[in-house]
Order: sequence, then structure tokens, then C-alpha cells
Amino acid sequence: MDFLQRTFEQTKRENRAAIIGYITAGDPCPDESLKIIDTACESGIDILELGIPFSDPTADGVIIQQASGRAIKAGMTLAKGIDFVRELRKKHSLPIILFSYFNPIFVFGIEKFLRNAIDAGVDGALIVDLPTDNADEITQPLENITKNQKISRGQFHLIRLIAPTTDTTRRQNILRNADGFIYVISRRGVTGGNSNKIDWNKLDNEIKSMRKETNAPLCVGFGISNQQDVNAAGKIADGVIIGSAIQKIIETNPKNTNQAVASFIRNLRSI
Repeated sequence: MDFLQRTFEQTKRENRAAIIGYITAGDPCPDESLKIIDTACESGIDILELGIPFSDPTADGVIIQQASGRAIKAGMTLAKGIDFVRELRKKHSLPIILFSYFNPIFVFGIEKFLRNAIDAGVDGALIVDLPTDNADEITQPLENITKNQKISRGQFHLIRLIAPTTDTTRRQNILRNADGFIYVISRRGVTGGNSNKIDWNKLDNEIKSMRKETNAPLCVGFGISNQQDVNAAGKIADGVIIGSAIQKIIETNPKNTNQAVASFIRNLRSI
């Protein structure tokens, strides 16, 4: 059994949704960022979504865009992000998913990325701009690598996204090929808060419909920023993804960042 499966089974037994925390690697600088991420892991997130900064993060709102800019300026790279995982694995066994855009992986080298990530202890990747029709860019070399290294396919997952705008045929394809969990985008727009509010009743119905087509855990993200959102999402989903809210805390608490992040996560876990 891999870490992701074990985690979702554990949170199900506890009758709660998994808390999935997104943090941009390298913000505000690599040394401080690793300490912040370590604190987040110790404070109660169930799954870490480690963001690899990219210069053109089209799916992300202003908060994560700015975090990526600070991280890149401080010298953060995909290779250093993988090194972060190696360091975290010395203390933490929680699932770690790399959140990236395809360009950094392509430039790094797809097979090299997969081999290094697997070796470091990464549990999967969420490549936000890789269409499901082109998933074989990852799945084919991954199949060869895991076969040759005698690594179970279940140990590295390609996490797929479903958006409100995903058409029926594409959605069925994503659900049919679900691996690890599915990232259900709660509303139109980019990450973080904006004028597009979450319609919880509509989202509930959509998730119920998806459950008829897959047994994979369904996790809700985009616009989840407070305890009320986490509580609402937790009633309908297997996992709740919080990103911009954590990044905002990192941005606005430069002197006591670790304490502020720890307090925020512990409050979410107290629901």
C-alpha cells in the first residue's frame, strides 16, 4: 500500500477529509522555505503539495504568482525542489506531491525528473497544464522506469484535474484513468480568492456524479481559504486543498512565519 492510499483510508476512518497543504518551494528563500514546510508537515497537514515555482503560472492567482516570483529570484529550481523532498523524507512519511507546470519538467528532462523524484521519495506529480490527452508524456516513461526499477506503479501518481468547464467526454476519460486522487477545481478562475464564489450545492452534485464513475478520492481546491470553506468542502469531498491562504500567511508574517503557519494548520485540523 502506498502513502496516498494509506492516508485516505486513515482520514476516512477518522470521518474527516484529508488536509492537503500547498506551499511554494523556495519562498521567501530556500533555507527559510524548507523550515516553513517542515513546520507545516509537523503541524497536521495530511498531504504536502510542494509547488515548483514557474515564471508563467497561468492557473495561479496573484498570491502564488508573487510567491513563485520571490522563489525564482532567490534561486529556487525544480532540482532544488526535489532536494527538498529528500530532506523532508529524513523526518516525514506523509505523501508529497509535486505541483508543477510542464515546462520546467520538459527542460529538466522527463525521464530524469521521474527517476530523481522517485529516488527522493516523491509520491506523485500534478502538472497543471498537461492535458489528459497528452498524459502519455509522463505515463509512458513512468511505466518504463517503474518496470525496470521494479517499483510498483502505485508509488508514483499522476494527479489529474477536473474543472467546471471540463466537458463530459474528457471528464469520463479523467475519471477512468484516475491515479492517486482527483483534484476537483471548485469554481472558474485561478487559485486564491476572487469574485467567483463557490456554489457548494452545485459542487456537491458534481462530486456525487463523479463518484458513480470512479473510486479514486476526490479532493477540492481553488478558493479554499478558511475554516468555513474547509468544513463545507470536507462534507462532500475526500480531501481539501489549501494553497493561497497558506502562501498569504507566509507573505504577511515575515518575522514569525513558522508560528503563523503552524497555528493556521492546527486550527483547520480542529474542525
